[in-house]
Amino acid sequence: MDKKEAVKKAIENVKAHLRITKVVCTRSVKGRYGDSYAGFSAAWDTIQDDAGGSADLAETQAEDQDRANHQGMTLRESKIAALILGMQADVAAHDHAVAGGNITSAQHDEAVKTIRHNYSRLMADLIGDGGNG
Repeated sequence: MDKKEAVKKAIENVKAHLRITKVVCTRSVKGRYGDSYAGFSAAWDTIQDDAGGSADLAETQAEDQDRANHQGMTLRESKIAALILGMQADVAAHDHAVAGGNITSAQHDEAVKTIRHNYSRLMADLIGDGGNG
């Protein structure tokens, strides 16, 4: 097996066993009176919360640690989750921007329409190719 083929096989193996337990998406919208921000964090069936850290995880019992190692999303599932969460963060940032007067209602409506269209297309593409992209 040549190096290129070995690297490809190693990447495929890691991707097949990779489990993601958290997706984070933040957005900002620049407007006439400053920036408006929104951020979302989503955890997937994990024993560790945002307030914790490595110390909290280290204190868990052995069976909890074993359970944590086998939980999580596949890479494909995490890509889908990132698109879902990203769309919500984008829309929320525009909601904040219009509420704060940084963008007009017309700008908000057009942005949200475009956001929903683009994310729907990306989701269809991702699901259509089996998430291998």
